[in-house]
Amino acid sequence: MKTKYIDLIEQTFHFPQEEFSLQNSQLQFHGIDLMKLIAQYGAPLKFTYLPKISENINRAKGWFDNAIKENNYAGNYNYCYCTKSSHFKHVLNEALKNHIHIETSSAFDIDIVENLKMQGKITNDTYVISNGFKRDQYIQNIARLINNGHHNCIPIIDNYEELNLLSDVIDKDFQVGIRIASEEEPKFEFYTSRLGIGYRNIVPFYNNQIKNNPKVKLKMLHFFINTGIRDTAYYWNELQKCLKVYINLKKICPSLDSLNIGGGFPIKNSLAFDYDYQYIINEIINQIQIACEEARVDAPNIFTEFGSFTVGESGGAIYEVLYQKQQNDREKWNMINSSFITTMPDTWAINKRFVMLPVNRWDDEYERVLLGGLTCDSDDYYNSEQHMNAIYLPKYKKDKPLYIGFFNTGAYQETIGGFGGLQHCLIPQPKHIIIDQDEESNLITSVFAEQQTSEQLLSILGYQKKSERASEPFETQTLENTI
Repeated sequence: MKTKYIDLIEQTFHFPQEEFSLQNSQLQFHGIDLMKLIAQYGAPLKFTYLPKISENINRAKGWFDNAIKENNYAGNYNYCYCTKSSHFKHVLNEALKNHIHIETSSAFDIDIVENLKMQGKITNDTYVISNGFKRDQYIQNIARLINNGHHNCIPIIDNYEELNLLSDVIDKDFQVGIRIASEEEPKFEFYTSRLGIGYRNIVPFYNNQIKNNPKVKLKMLHFFINTGIRDTAYYWNELQKCLKVYINLKKICPSLDSLNIGGGFPIKNSLAFDYDYQYIINEIINQIQIACEEARVDAPNIFTEFGSFTVGESGGAIYEVLYQKQQNDREKWNMINSSFITTMPDTWAINKRFVMLPVNRWDDEYERVLLGGLTCDSDDYYNSEQHMNAIYLPKYKKDKPLYIGFFNTGAYQETIGGFGGLQHCLIPQPKHIIIDQDEESNLITSVFAEQQTSEQLLSILGYQKKSERASEPFETQTLENTI
């Protein structure tokens, strides 16, 4: 009878997989010895594996290149990274190695762009697609960027006031885009996105505010739907409606040459994940090509904005199971040495699932469990896995430590959770490790942030005098050790 955890996985999924393998009954992630990482840095910890960011960017570029060649498509392709997914410097530095562009969503994003320009990471030729509802500081920062020569900064008009607000403070000619307020999926809580301008109002808006404005050129139509890019009737229907708007605009606006299809590529959330990226991209390019040929207009250049797809699969979190509580005859609670609410807020906020696997003891017998966090909040738990609506782990043994990993957690968790600030029930932020490769493909680790201390939390709460507070909440420490 097969009762080992490895038996369960091999009977349920194809295993090993591209990023996951076993060595001596211990999990390897992209060749990283996770138990050695734990031995060196302890648990809980978070890590970011930088090479995965470049890998995903270049995969997407390759898929679009293939689709453009297969369809003899006349337009070109531009990959943009959504900074809101993760603003950290190490993430932007890695992403920008791959000749990409940037999408921003707030005033402070422009400060990051200017910092990257000072470092030579981007130039005036880098597209900066400025999305979002723009108030005074964001407007001022966009204007500063354009006035200082960044000709490829393209503010995306979100409402009827923004064009005039921008024109008042930008002292030269500039380009803009218009965001479509797409209709939401029928099961959604409302009918139309709060972002952008309605389908039927875009051509009148162009005629009234842009057409006869010598200072402004319309370059881009921006299309994004909340569900992301998925092979559903809803997505293809919204894309067709978008193409009708593009064609109507293109016929009266020669400067319009770009279509931004947004983002929303899904990332792997279980070992059973299956998504045919190349098929979807081929179909998108094909439908744009057919619509433009039938209307006898030039096919647009294509822009995408990928956030989670860029950075999500680079991240992971590792916890130790501290104790098991048998609460009744059916429910066993494995208590981790951290909190889901503080370290992976999407698990309780939107019931998001991540790849969850034990790091060690794969040759042990398994059992069905629930996972609980350290806080006293009843929502601090994780109890559903993608494949069976249950979690199975090697049996808890007090004398044999069990470590578990959550993978592909690299997008949004720090920004939603409030990196470096107060955490729920004052559970501290765990240590954060950066993993990179040198020229010989050796894995090099460094400490980006130590675990929060009680002194730092007390300082934030005002229990220490200002002079006693640490000037820097975290100190980056580079280690030469190779995993």
